[in-house]
Amino acid sequence: MTPPLSFAGFVWKNLKRRRLRTLLTLCGIGMAIGAFVGLVGFSRAFEEGWMRIYSSSGIDIAVIRKTFLNTSVDESAEAKLKGLPTVAQAVPVIYNVMDLTPEVNALVYGWQADSFELQSLTLLSGRPFRDGQPEIMLGDLLAEDLNKKPGDTLEIQGTPFTVVAIYHGGSGLEAGAVIMPLDELQQLSSMQGKVSTFHVRLRPAPAGESPGKYLKRAQAQIEAALPGLRAVPAAERANNNQFVRLAHASAWGTSLIALLIGILGIANTMAMSVFERTREIGILRALGWKRRQVLILIQLEAVVLGLGGGFLGIAIGWCALHILAALPQTASIVSTSFPWQLLPEALGIAILAGLTAGALPAWRGARLSPVEALRHD
Repeated sequence: MTPPLSFAGFVWKNLKRRRLRTLLTLCGIGMAIGAFVGLVGFSRAFEEGWMRIYSSSGIDIAVIRKTFLNTSVDESAEAKLKGLPTVAQAVPVIYNVMDLTPEVNALVYGWQADSFELQSLTLLSGRPFRDGQPEIMLGDLLAEDLNKKPGDTLEIQGTPFTVVAIYHGGSGLEAGAVIMPLDELQQLSSMQGKVSTFHVRLRPAPAGESPGKYLKRAQAQIEAALPGLRAVPAAERANNNQFVRLAHASAWGTSLIALLIGILGIANTMAMSVFERTREIGILRALGWKRRQVLILIQLEAVVLGLGGGFLGIAIGWCALHILAALPQTASIVSTSFPWQLLPEALGIAILAGLTAGALPAWRGARLSPVEALRHD
C-alpha cells in the first residue's frame, strides 16, 4: 500500500513537475540574492576600509560641517582646534575622487607634509612629499596598476605631478590612493582656504574619567569653540561619510530592484502552479483538507524556492566578490574574505521573498471551492 504523501512529499512532487520552470525561478531569485550579497558585501568592505584608515592613523574625531549642502570647512579653524585643552593634534584634510587615466580613477588625499597621518604609512621607496610642490605619493596597489615608480610623472586634471614615493597603507583605500600636498589639492579642487575635514587626536583621558565620557567632553568642547561644525567620533565617521553612504544606497537600491524581479518570478511560478493544479487542490479539499492546509502547502513551496534561491545566491555573491577583488578598479576596496554575517541576512531575505511571492497564489488556492475545483478541466 502506497503511504500518503506528507507536506514535504507534496512540495517535492510539485516542484519536480515543471523542472525547467523551477530551475529558472531558482536562478531568478538566486541572481537577486547574489546581487544583495555581492553589492552589500562590497559596500561593507568599503566601510571597513575607511574604519582601518582612522584606526591605523590613531584618529579620534573628525570635524565636519553640520549642514549637508555645504561640506567644506574653513581652514582657519585649525588654530582654534589646536588651542583646545583636549586636543593633542589637529590636521586639515581634503579627499576627492579623480580620474588619473581614462581607465583608472582613485581617491586623492590632500595632507600637510607634517601631518601625523603620514606616520601610519610605510614608505617602500622614495621620500615624503613637500608642501607647495607638485609632488605625489602613490599607494603600492595603485602604483602597480599605473606602472609608476619614484621619479615618474603623472598628470592629474592637466597638471603634471612628480611621483616621489611608493607607500603601503593600513587600508586598501590608502594602498589604492594618491596623497599630495594639501595646497596642491586645494588648487586642483578650487578649494583655496577650504578643507573637507579636520582629523583630531585627543590627549590621554585624565585619571578617573572613562574614555567614553572624555570623548563626549572633547566633542562638546570642539563644537562650542567652532559653531556650525560637528565633532564626529572616528567610528561613526567611517560608516557615515558621503562615499560610504553612496555605496550603501547604491547597493541596497540595486539589490531591491533585483529582489523585486525575483519575487515576481516566484509569484508567477506559484500562480501557474495553482492554476495547473486546480483539480488536484479540489480533490484534496474533498478528502478533507482544510483551507489552512492548502495555504500552508503553497506557501511552503514558495519558501522552498526562496530558500533554494538563497543558497544559490550566496554562491553567486561569493563568486562576485572574488571577481571584484581581482579587478584592478576594485581590488583595493574589496577583500576576498567572505562577509559571513551576510549569510543569515541573505537567507532571511530569501525566505521573506518566498513568503511574499506566495501569499496571493496561496490565498487564491485556499479559497477554491472543492466542487468548482473538481469541475476544472
